[in-house]
Amino acid sequence: MVGPEGLGSRAVWDRVNAGLKGETISRASVINFLEAMREAGVLKGDEKTGKGGHRWIYSPSMSEAQFKQHIARTILESLLRDFPEETAEIVNKIR
Repeated sequence: MVGPEGLGSRAVWDRVNAGLKGETISRASVINFLEAMREAGVLKGDEKTGKGGHRWIYSPSMSEAQFKQHIARTILESLLRDFPEETAEIVNKIR
């Protein structure tokens, strides 16, 4: 669970690697993912300066329900853009 102050990339990296049970992922990969999610509006990022210099603290920018809607909308918009006829056909079948 993320506290109200959020987490830095190192804490996220530590938790991700702990969950991988023997596998590891680079810290750069985690940072790139966090930044992509911040740029997409899924995460908020607060810049902090302290010992060690400048860093970002990440926290959710939306509720779980809003996140689910964001993902569904993103996927549907992509499908409509890339496969408009096929997507429209499927949407009409499920209505």
